[in-house]
Amino acid sequence: MPFVPVLHAEWIKIRTLRSLLGALAAVLVVTVAFSAVTAAQADRSDPLYAVFFGVSLGQVAAVVFGALAVSGEYRGGALRLTLAAVPDRARWFAAKAVAVALPVLAVGLLTGLATLAVGRATAGEPGPTWAEGLRGVVGCALYLTLMALFAAGLAAVLRSGVGTLGLLIPFLLTVSFVVGDLASGAAGYLPDRAGQLALHSAPEGPLGPWTGLAVTALWAGAALGAGAWCVRRRDA
Repeated sequence: MPFVPVLHAEWIKIRTLRSLLGALAAVLVVTVAFSAVTAAQADRSDPLYAVFFGVSLGQVAAVVFGALAVSGEYRGGALRLTLAAVPDRARWFAAKAVAVALPVLAVGLLTGLATLAVGRATAGEPGPTWAEGLRGVVGCALYLTLMALFAAGLAAVLRSGVGTLGLLIPFLLTVSFVVGDLASGAAGYLPDRAGQLALHSAPEGPLGPWTGLAVTALWAGAALGAGAWCVRRRDA
């Protein structure tokens, strides 16, 4: 089966599952709401991160979306039916990854624009420049997309949404900060810390905004590569 029909089939799965649509909506709602609450009280030494601080919580919804989009295939024998229609496992997994990435990217751009507008309205002065704001919007969309793909790849390895979320959510909310305090240099290369550099006005350390996103992309690529290997080698 050609790639486009496979991608269309995967998109139908996503748009017909309320849990996945709810996770996408939560990316927007949680990020904007959390940024609006914290922007007025944030540290003004980094005006861009003061506006986009809500991404640190909104990313959880993106991770949930990526994990559930893949782990759902391992419930009730759904993957066997999918592979009966699409025997080329690599093609199917590539389509699944694209079907995860595109809606998160679209929602991420909308989230970035809404967060910037709300953040500038509530944060007061000094706010981020428009050039910084545009970088924040693009960085927000790319970062959320990469984290969703990272979760999708890990879900393919673990074959469990619960296992994936049980690993990633505590890591994002707790472990990453603890590791950052204990090993600040190495912690800068963790997927969440590296990617969020795009949301800072003047990132500190060896990585910049785009190189930080590149590091997160490497993490996502490694997870997807491992997931693709597991899909090809393991029984459905």
